[in-house]
Amino acid sequence: MAVLEARELHKNYQMGQHTIEALAGVDFIVEKGEFVAIMGPSGSGKSTLLHLLGGLDTPSNGNIKLADMQLSKLSEKAATLARRHNVGFVFQFFNLLPTLSAEENILLPVIIDGKNPHDYGEFLNSLLDLIGLTDRRHHKPDQLSGGEQQRVAIARALVTQPAILLADEPTGNLDSKTGTAIMELLHRSAKELKQTVIIVTHDPKAAAFASRVVFLRDGKIITTFEPSEKLPLSHRLRGIMEIMEQLEG
Repeated sequence: MAVLEARELHKNYQMGQHTIEALAGVDFIVEKGEFVAIMGPSGSGKSTLLHLLGGLDTPSNGNIKLADMQLSKLSEKAATLARRHNVGFVFQFFNLLPTLSAEENILLPVIIDGKNPHDYGEFLNSLLDLIGLTDRRHHKPDQLSGGEQQRVAIARALVTQPAILLADEPTGNLDSKTGTAIMELLHRSAKELKQTVIIVTHDPKAAAFASRVVFLRDGKIITTFEPSEKLPLSHRLRGIMEIMEQLEG
């Protein structure tokens, strides 16, 4: 079942007298529990696509259907609520509040939504177990490593159980070992929580964890790589690298 459907997405930006076409007619459908990576060179439109899918920006033309709602037909207030209730965001910079503990940062979206955080106690415990920070739940961000902070940011995005988790370069500020741990966590989220995950990344090692890799260039989807679930990570990585070499050649 599709949880997100985008049709003929166009996005133009005006730079002085020039019009920049960031997206040039993108069709994109994501199923529940799917883990999709979006790749492409700088300026290919991958971050623009992610922002449109999450309702952070509006397309110049085209339609986005999220949780059976046409985003373009919603008022600004309704679109904000739809985004809050259906989309979780993870950014390259963790954006944790320094005065709050790990568990308080995780529960922040619940509080903002006017809900009782005590009702989320059991799910909070399962999230802390998932991210491996049960024993550091009361630590503040400056007491956590970069990888631990990113794990808290992921749990914060998951706490309201959104239909879709969007992550923009989630391993961009992390070393290779920590980045791998973060991608394993996102992979587990898709498998164990049936969470739909969409990431933008320039890192083929990160993309290798996805069940589908979409390649953009010049605002268009050029090709898609869908490896078998049984394929080892190293073979997935090799397949992605081969496609990248073909696109650069």
